[in-house]
Amino acid sequence: MDLGLKDKVALVAGGSMGLGRAVATELSREGAKIAICALDDPHLPEAAEEIKKETGGEVLAIPADLTDTEQASGFVRKSIEHYGTVDILVNNAGGPPSVTFLEIDDKLWEYGFRLNLLSTIAMTREVVPTMKEKRWGRIINMTSIAVKQPIDGLILSNTVRSGVIGLAKSLSNELAPYNVTVNNVCPGYTMTERVKSLSKVVAEKKNTTPEKIIKGWESEIPMGRLGTSEEFAALVTFLASELAGYITGAAIQIDGGWYKGVM
Repeated sequence: MDLGLKDKVALVAGGSMGLGRAVATELSREGAKIAICALDDPHLPEAAEEIKKETGGEVLAIPADLTDTEQASGFVRKSIEHYGTVDILVNNAGGPPSVTFLEIDDKLWEYGFRLNLLSTIAMTREVVPTMKEKRWGRIINMTSIAVKQPIDGLILSNTVRSGVIGLAKSLSNELAPYNVTVNNVCPGYTMTERVKSLSKVVAEKKNTTPEKIIKGWESEIPMGRLGTSEEFAALVTFLASELAGYITGAAIQIDGGWYKGVM
């Protein structure tokens, strides 16, 4: 199946590891030209080189702290300067820590807001003019199943990520006449380093082992297992494709059936 992604320019925030890296790799495999950003650490250039070797594609790596709106915007501007255009934006910034309500002070609330919502606003604002002019674009926000079914212990993420969903729904209506789609993907428990780290945090609080925590999560999932990064990347890649042009304003869960709602 030809997804129509050859030579499209795709920007993937948080693309040096985890789900972001899996998405960047899959888009590159489909022939897109890629730009990834992450904090200025060894993982970023290493990820770019490894994606190049695996796919044979062009990958640009730009250091950026997404909690800094100027750096988030700068990632997009530098990518457009390099490639001359942009077709796809994947907003991804990981998640804030697992804490209870009274453990969150004003500084941490602001951190979560900047990490997940304000970074999405900043990067999206930079790509919209180009996409409107081209009358083609794909904006995909990587959120969490928590926006549909809040997860205990992730109150900061539950709160801030819900703002991304509201933004996307309103923006999708504004951009629909320009053939620009705006969608959200909502992963459930997926076997990434972040989920492994979360299992350790939960295990310490419950005086048990990370392995038992993961087994408990798996027992709540109808498919009986955690998802893979590759499965998640396949969904994002389809939403970025030419074939997904009639899907917009959606929030699509990929969670093995964990979400119990009907909508």
